[in-house]
Amino acid sequence: MKKLMLLSVCSMLFFGSCVSKKDYLALEAKQQETEDLLNSATVKLNKCLSDASASNARVEAMKEQLADMRKSNEALIRNSQDLTELTSKGATNLEKSLESLRESNLKITRLQDALTRKDSVTLAIVTSLKKEVGLNDPDIEVNVEKGVVFISIADKLLFQSGSYNVTARANEILGKVAKVINSKPDFEAMVESHTDNVSYSKPPLLDNWDLSVKRATSVVRVLESLGVNSQQLIAAGRSSYVPLVENDTAENRAKNRRTRIVVLPKIDQFYEMVEEEMKNLSAGN
Repeated sequence: MKKLMLLSVCSMLFFGSCVSKKDYLALEAKQQETEDLLNSATVKLNKCLSDASASNARVEAMKEQLADMRKSNEALIRNSQDLTELTSKGATNLEKSLESLRESNLKITRLQDALTRKDSVTLAIVTSLKKEVGLNDPDIEVNVEKGVVFISIADKLLFQSGSYNVTARANEILGKVAKVINSKPDFEAMVESHTDNVSYSKPPLLDNWDLSVKRATSVVRVLESLGVNSQQLIAAGRSSYVPLVENDTAENRAKNRRTRIVVLPKIDQFYEMVEEEMKNLSAGN
C-alpha cells in the first residue's frame, strides 16, 4: 500500500507539471476515492478472515460433538441389548424368586411361632417365681431382662458381711427358686454374684473377684442340695464391675451387693428347636 501511495505522489509530481490545475484536482479526488475504497475493502477482508476462523472453530467443535454422540449412541445400543438379555433372564427367574420369597416368609413365620412359645414359657416362669417367692419383699426382685428371666436377691439375705457362707434364711429363699428351676428341666440357671467396690482380701480369697465367684459357687451348691440338676447350673462372679448405682454411699453399696439367678433356655436346645422347625417345614413342602 505504501508503494502505491508513493507511486501516486510521483505520478502527481510528474504530471503536475504537465497537466492543468483542474485536471490535477480531478486526479487527486480520484486518488482519494481509490484509497477509501481500498481501505474499506481491507476492513471487509479482515472481517471475513475473522468470521472464517470462527466458523472453522465451530465446525471442529461440532465434529467432536458428533463423534461423542456416535459413541453415546453405540453405548446405548449395547446397553439396550444387555437390558433385553437381563430382562429375559429376569422373567425366567422371577417365579423362582417369588417361590423362594414365599419359603423365606414361611420360615420366618415358623421361627416367630417358636419365639412366641418361648416368650410364653418365659412368662410362665416369671409367674411361678413371683408366686413362689412372693411380691412383698423389697430385697427380692423378679423380672425379665433382654428376653431372659432373673431373680435378684439382696446380699444381706444370703450372706453375712465379707462371708461366702450361705445363711439359714438363704436356704428358705433358694428352696423356692429351686422349685421353679426343677419345673423347667430344659432351662439353665446362672448364678451371678456381684460385690461393691470396697477392696476385699481375706485368705484364702485375694480380692472381690474371688469373693464374687466363691459366693456364686456357694449358692450353686445349695441349689444342688435342693435337688437341682447340676447340668442346669452355671456359677459366675462379676466382682464390682457391673454396679446398679454408684458406689458413693453405704446404701448404694448395699444395692450393688447382690446375687442374680438368671433362668434362660439352653442355647443348644434353642438351636435344636429351630432346626426342628426347619425340618418340619421341609417335610411340609
